[in-house]
Formats: sequence, C-alpha cells, structure tokens
Amino acid sequence: MKQYYEILRELREDRDLTQAQIAKVLGTTQQVYSRYEKGENEMPVRHVITLCKFYGISADYVLGLKSEQNNGKRIHKNGALRGCKKTVPKNDGKS
Repeated sequence: MKQYYEILRELREDRDLTQAQIAKVLGTTQQVYSRYEKGENEMPVRHVITLCKFYGISADYVLGLKSEQNNGKRIHKNGALRGCKKTVPKNDGKS
C-alpha cells in the first residue's frame, strides 16, 4: 500500500502541476509542500481537505484506504470540484 505522500506526488505529477502551484493552493511555500511529499513533515488535516476538494478525490484515497480516486462527485477540467474556489495558479516560470 502506498504512503499518503507518494499519492500526493502522483496526483500532482499526473496533472502536470508544480509543487509551487500546489503550495499556492494550500497557502504555504514550495519548500514546506516539498517536505509533505517527501514524508518529512505530516500534512495538516486542513491541507488534506483542501487537496481532496481541489483534486476531486476522497480522503480515503489520499490516505491509502481506498483504491479509487473519484468520490463520485463531478470534476472540472482543472481537477477542481464544482463549488471549490481554489483553482490552479498559473505557472509564472519561477518554479
């Protein structure tokens, strides 16, 4: 079974997003987010919730308790759920 931080990295890479872009969604820095993906720091629950809404997945999937990503909700093209105000920040070339 995969660790949650491995799943986080796969989700990001599958969508061709940078760590800096996801860090902006979470309101943190790229360095802090990098430590989450490496398993060096545990991700706060509020960030797990935000990413679940952003990617349109269940927390069970992120935590490795479920093998399916989609929790049955409608997902937009950018990976966000309808009603989720967070969108993918544009890559400004700085990351």
